[in-house]
Amino acid sequence: MKTYLITGILVLIASVSMEAQDISKNALGLRLGDNDGFGGEISYQRGLNENKRLEFDLGWRDGKNYDGFKLAGLHQWVWNIDNGFNWYAGVGGGLGSFSFNNNNGNDYTDTFVFAAGDIGIEYNFDIPLLLSLDFRPEIGFGDENYDNNDLDFDIALGIRYQF
Repeated sequence: MKTYLITGILVLIASVSMEAQDISKNALGLRLGDNDGFGGEISYQRGLNENKRLEFDLGWRDGKNYDGFKLAGLHQWVWNIDNGFNWYAGVGGGLGSFSFNNNNGNDYTDTFVFAAGDIGIEYNFDIPLLLSLDFRPEIGFGDENYDNNDLDFDIALGIRYQF
């Protein structure tokens, strides 16, 4: 089944027009999804050329019994669909750390790394606004006693100011 899925994705990528689309040099905003419990993220994109960019996302959570952060970095390729609509795909990874206190008074702390993929669509408005919807699977590597050592899926809405 995995072979068919991978083959289908590769055929889709090969069949879509690879027409270059100028992307903004910088974009700053929010990526709003569950982020595997870390909440929304502050997101920064840096254009490398007409169809490649880097994206950096920082999510954090601070509460009475829970503190944590997660930093992701992705290299993305962007292709034009039609008049401001683009699709993109990327790979990357990141690191995170969390600490929580359960009701029994036990403290749990872990630092982890993860590998990530990213695929999404975006609309580039005539004003300096960029809206996106993406899907990011992540596989974490950390202490086996916690939930960060598995495969997670994140879907998020992005809103960014371009400059």
